[in-house]
Amino acid sequence: MLDLIIKNSRVCTSSDIFFCDIGVQNKEIVLLEKNISQKSKEIIDADGKYVLPGGIDGHCHLDQPMKDGSVIADNFESGTKSAAFGGTTTVIPFAVQYKGDNLRKVIQDYHKKAEGQCYIDYAFHTIISDVSNKILHQELPAIIKDGYSHFKIYMTYDDLKLNDREILDVLSIAGKEKAVVMVHAENHECIMWLTEKLESEGKIAPKYHAVSRPDIIEAEATNRAISLSRLTNTPVLFVHISSKEAIEAIRNAQSKGFKILAETCPQYLFLTKDKLDQKDFEGAKYVCSPPPRTKEDQIEVWKGIQNGTFDVFSSDHCPFFYEGKKGKDVKGKDASFSKIPNGCPGLETRLPLLFSDGVMNKKISINKFVEITSAKPAKIYGLYPRKGTITIGSDADLVIWETGINKIIKNKDLHHNVDYTPYENIKVSAWPKTVICRGKIVVNDGKLNISKGFGEFQKSGISEYVY
Repeated sequence: MLDLIIKNSRVCTSSDIFFCDIGVQNKEIVLLEKNISQKSKEIIDADGKYVLPGGIDGHCHLDQPMKDGSVIADNFESGTKSAAFGGTTTVIPFAVQYKGDNLRKVIQDYHKKAEGQCYIDYAFHTIISDVSNKILHQELPAIIKDGYSHFKIYMTYDDLKLNDREILDVLSIAGKEKAVVMVHAENHECIMWLTEKLESEGKIAPKYHAVSRPDIIEAEATNRAISLSRLTNTPVLFVHISSKEAIEAIRNAQSKGFKILAETCPQYLFLTKDKLDQKDFEGAKYVCSPPPRTKEDQIEVWKGIQNGTFDVFSSDHCPFFYEGKKGKDVKGKDASFSKIPNGCPGLETRLPLLFSDGVMNKKISINKFVEITSAKPAKIYGLYPRKGTITIGSDADLVIWETGINKIIKNKDLHHNVDYTPYENIKVSAWPKTVICRGKIVVNDGKLNISKGFGEFQKSGISEYVY
């Protein structure tokens, strides 16, 4: 007897679309065939609806310690619940190493935060900000071998940034150990210079955050990191790419055969910098880095998804309360834009936004949707084929999608622990109906079906994309 059968499924992977029943046993997919005749403990009739692999959000911040007195609004319980309602079955948040921190202890502390709290599965990226000899030659190689084979580095932020020499050292080790290096590419010195100039002129409103981080500083840092990648012959993955010029730099490098990967996010498809220009403090809701750009940049981001420049579509969920004293106004609503915590919520809305405007409006195929939200993240982060596809032996991470609906995004309907969504009042035409993780129904018809603690940590193997 099977544990679960999903009948009449319109199955979509990154490469195929086919009709069949899906049989699940011991948390895995064991049958893909028409009219499964075996008995099952549970049967769901998909009724011809799209059944896709569960989403993988490869870029989100949960329960992450901050240095400015602000507090990330979502912990692992609220964050993974929100993700599940949005069709995501695996999240990969960040265990952040500040300068002086022991890398192994950072990971252990992050595990303690996650254990027993998650509704869906999870892996970890680390953030590397300290590159002492011990970390580079002992701690980092050790954790890569232990299942943390991807990490992020920053080219900006005082508490996190690495200089070019340090980046070269990190890339050299990553190349040797076959790790994936994610890069936040913005020119720190340019940001500081522009920020000081704006503040000296009294230009401190939230809208000036976008002015202080123009597209040229993203493009410069992207070009520079591409050069460092080429010098060390180490692949890099550029995260949250937002602008035409940075996209062109990445596309050019890819066309020459260099090992360059790229990610973008919903805020660069559905928001523009005009959102930061609102009365009072409202614009703070949309302060993230890089900032939302222009309508023209949005068009280029869509093109980058369509032509394969972008490998990954993540939320960059970095949630702060709008109200209260530990969120966006941690330094007060009259403080400069430079004191506003950077980040927007987006775990739950990521997939419905892209499915609705991308697939339903025929901007991208449903196979491309699966590719950038599930299959390629799984491959890049060493989780494939356990995650990211629908095939015999894969985890039964499955989402049945309701399409052709008329739904308006309202924060009151979402499940994150944040008092706003930047996507308020946007209309969507698709939303997950049933979300299954390792064969267990997590969400069905808008209701949570399991208790926290079901989600399990997933060790990451070495990615095929780093050879």
